[in-house]
Amino acid sequence: MAKGNEKKGAKVFKTKCSQCHTVEEGGAHKQGPNLYGFWGRQSGQADGYSYSSANKKSGIMWGQDTLFDYLENPKKYIKGTKMVFAGIKKPKERNDLIAYLKSSCEA
Repeated sequence: MAKGNEKKGAKVFKTKCSQCHTVEEGGAHKQGPNLYGFWGRQSGQADGYSYSSANKKSGIMWGQDTLFDYLENPKKYIKGTKMVFAGIKKPKERNDLIAYLKSSCEA
C-alpha cells in the first residue's frame, strides 16, 4: 500500500474530519469520537462516546488496511454506523489522511 503524505493528510483532516473529530490526547468528543489512541484498537472503544451497536460489534481493528477500506465508504464498511460521512474516493487522499492519523493518534 502506498505511503501517504502526513502534511497533506493534515489538510484533508482539517477540511473533511475536524468538524466531527479531534485527534489530540484528552480531546473532546464532537459528533464523532476523539480519535487519539484509536490506531491498533478495536472499533467502538473510546471512553465516553456513544457508538452505534454496529460499530461496537464490528470487531474491526483500526490500521492501515482497515482504514483505507473504511474511509472509502464508511456506511458500506460498517452497515449501521452513525458516521454520516460519504467517504473519500481518491486512494491518494485516503493514504495521506491515514499517514496523518497514524502520527497524530497513536498512543
